[in-house]
Amino acid sequence: MLELVLLFPVVGGSVYNVLTALAAIKFKWLAGRRRDLAMDWPPVTILKPIYGLEKKLEANLRSACSQDYPTYQVVLSVQRRDDPAIPLLREIEREYGPERVSLVIGDDPPKVNGKVQNLEIGLRAALHDTLVISDSDVLLRDDYLKTIVAPLADGNVGCVCTLYRAIDASTWYERLELLTLNADFTANLIFAQVTGASGLCLGASTALRRSTLDRIGGLSALADYMVEDYEMGRRIRAAGLKVAILPYFVDTRVNLVDWSTWWSHQVYWDQNTKAARPYGFAATVLTRSVPFALAFAAVRLFDPLGLWVLAAATAIRLVGSGVVLGHVLRDREGLASLALLPFRDITGLASWLFALSQRSFIWRGERFGLTRGGRIVPREV
Repeated sequence: MLELVLLFPVVGGSVYNVLTALAAIKFKWLAGRRRDLAMDWPPVTILKPIYGLEKKLEANLRSACSQDYPTYQVVLSVQRRDDPAIPLLREIEREYGPERVSLVIGDDPPKVNGKVQNLEIGLRAALHDTLVISDSDVLLRDDYLKTIVAPLADGNVGCVCTLYRAIDASTWYERLELLTLNADFTANLIFAQVTGASGLCLGASTALRRSTLDRIGGLSALADYMVEDYEMGRRIRAAGLKVAILPYFVDTRVNLVDWSTWWSHQVYWDQNTKAARPYGFAATVLTRSVPFALAFAAVRLFDPLGLWVLAAATAIRLVGSGVVLGHVLRDREGLASLALLPFRDITGLASWLFALSQRSFIWRGERFGLTRGGRIVPREV
């Protein structure tokens, strides 16, 4: 009976890996059909919330300041007057001038969702009604603004998001983080998008109208949610508008201090999923083929059948992920780190189990409480 129980996620996960690879191939075909629209481009404000001097922050910010777009503004916002990134931000503001770049400095430590709080600071200086939210670790191509703004020409579209892929991993734990994002999170998003099961809003790269933001209660209405982008998308759909996810990738840089930061981030990602979609989060255990194949082999004392099941599950996982990484994401870093994927999957099951019982989370070195409904409570004492 135990062996049958262990085999269920092995089979389910292996089938899911095959289906995800097929969905990725279809996604690649759909992305190739994308065509630029001719339109009158509205003026845009890009909101860049910043916390600390992240890896290659300057290159990320300059990519936002060098877009092929007629009229736009970049607002750089920080929450602390002693933020180490401020000298760099002032330099960029001087170089590009106030007509292109504005720096806004707040003086409030994070109380609940620090990103939303930072965005509220930046919104004070926003000049335009079309808003683009772009995380500080995101590197943009010069066609990004036109790509993400174009679907807003349809009045029924309330929010536009792009997918993202992780880049620039140097240490073993950063490579594990890259695999978590590219071979797991983004692969799942592609599957959900192709099958029509996607109900997400991706906050790292988002465009919407200021009127839509006001319609859902503004940024302040999102400030006590752990997964503020999911809540934003839920409210936009509840208002009768669409959330469009484009077959277009931006790059997000992996930046981890040490292995403990990596582990905290793994748990944080799982807590995000649990807070946004608790039943979906619980069901993901049925797609974790490699760790359950290892458990099946261990129960059988690694006899020939146990080793065959483990080898087959691992091979299907590696080949399926290789299709996603190589064919769709063009991720050479991920392909080079593919041998680490079985270990990542095993640690992923461990972080999944750990996240099930957690009622608090760590972000930017601070610990916050978390309610059953995914709302943040004031900082724990």
